[in-house]
Amino acid sequence: MEYLTLYNGVKIPQLGFGVFQIPEYTKAKKAVLSALKVGYRLIDTAQAYGNEQAVGDAIRESGIPREEIFITSKIWISDFSFERAQDATRRSLERLGTDFIDLMLLHQPMGDYIGAWRGLEKLYKEGTVKAIGMANCYPHVLADLCETFEIKPMLNQVEMHPFFQQEKNLETMKKYDVTPEAWAPFNEGKRNFFHDPILTEIGEKYHKTAAQVALRWDLQRGVVVIPKTVHEDRMRQNFEVFDFTLSEEDMEKIRGMDIGHSEIVDHFDPEWIKMLHSM
Repeated sequence: MEYLTLYNGVKIPQLGFGVFQIPEYTKAKKAVLSALKVGYRLIDTAQAYGNEQAVGDAIRESGIPREEIFITSKIWISDFSFERAQDATRRSLERLGTDFIDLMLLHQPMGDYIGAWRGLEKLYKEGTVKAIGMANCYPHVLADLCETFEIKPMLNQVEMHPFFQQEKNLETMKKYDVTPEAWAPFNEGKRNFFHDPILTEIGEKYHKTAAQVALRWDLQRGVVVIPKTVHEDRMRQNFEVFDFTLSEEDMEKIRGMDIGHSEIVDHFDPEWIKMLHSM
């Protein structure tokens, strides 16, 4: 496993396991146990996923010391205010069954995320959370946060894959020393992702799959990746990405795949924002 270091000195595994869309307790717990058995030590959950308790129970049942596992969770928009963000974090601590959370994110830069960020600053200073960050911040929002607050985000989790590469966002994160993290590193399978001819052709050179090439591409860009699957064999495949390195020619070919926008979410559509607020 390779690690990156957040600007406050906290080390984060560069490859993690996400539990989005696994709300059912038994399935979520089984998936996390399988991931930990494979070797994952970063588990990414969220209050909105409805599976924090399953994550916490799996971690305890695994027998792996808590300090060896990096837990990320996220606060939803409905709990965005100075006080509510703190209360929501305490509820996450209870569901996860832990005394601290390694990284707490604000799930969307919407609603009173200003007040919520000040709440996270307070929790960070108290040591309740070891690091704080944002999710789904585009460059202009991230820059504003970094220029505004005493404590800037330590990580920004955004959609990032070969079809939506977010180069401007990466440049902005690098400027402010914010660590990038990719959700949906496989574009949720859209555009026939797992059989894409470019990724497949590159993979054949290294005896790797298109998915493994996509993960390796993000790793070489200095990005934390959190692929999700409930199948242990795919967990193992996703984990086997540290034994090869893409050439600059390969990286350049993948750079040419960018379409410049998301096909999963549209944060610039008012109806999409309205839907997120209603959740």
